[in-house]
Amino acid sequence: MDSIRYPIGPFKEHINPDIDYIKSLILEIEKIPSLLRNIVDGLDDKQLDTPYRQDGWTIRQIIHHIADNNMNAYFRFKRTLTEECPVIPSYTQDKWAELEDYNMPVEISLKLIESIYSRFLTLLRNLEPLDYKREMNSVAYGIMSLETAVQRYLWHDRHHMSQIQSLISREGW
Repeated sequence: MDSIRYPIGPFKEHINPDIDYIKSLILEIEKIPSLLRNIVDGLDDKQLDTPYRQDGWTIRQIIHHIADNNMNAYFRFKRTLTEECPVIPSYTQDKWAELEDYNMPVEISLKLIESIYSRFLTLLRNLEPLDYKREMNSVAYGIMSLETAVQRYLWHDRHHMSQIQSLISREGW
C-alpha cells in the first residue's frame, strides 16, 4: 500500500465493538474539526493548492471533500436510523473535486465541517446501543452497520488529515 496515499494504512474494522468503544470513537470525532483547522492554519493559497502527492488532490480539495463526505455521512446515518436498511448511493468524489466550489476558500468548508460535526455528534451521543446495529446497504461497501460506519467515518477524516500533515512535513512548512 502506498504510504503517501494511505499514511495511516487501510481501514481496519473493530468487529463487534461494545458501546464503550463506540463512545471512545465519538470522543475522538469531537476533536476532528479543531485538529483539522489547526493543521491548515497559516497555510497560504499556494500551499493549499499543492497536491499531497503526484496526481492527488490539493489540500484545498481535501478540505472541501471532507466537508462533502461529512454531509453525506450524516445523511446516511439519518436514513439508516429512520429506514430499514436503506440503499445508500455513492458519489463520484473525483468529479466532485473538479467542480468550481472546490476552488473556494477553505474557511467555508472548515465552518461547514464544524457545523455538521455539531449536529452529527448530537445525533451520535443520543443513540441507544442497539441503534448502532442498524444497517444500511452501501453501494460502495455492501451491508454495513452503523457501528462499522462510525469507525469508517473517523478513519476517513484521520486518513485525509494525515495526507495533509504528511505533505506539510515533507515540504517543511
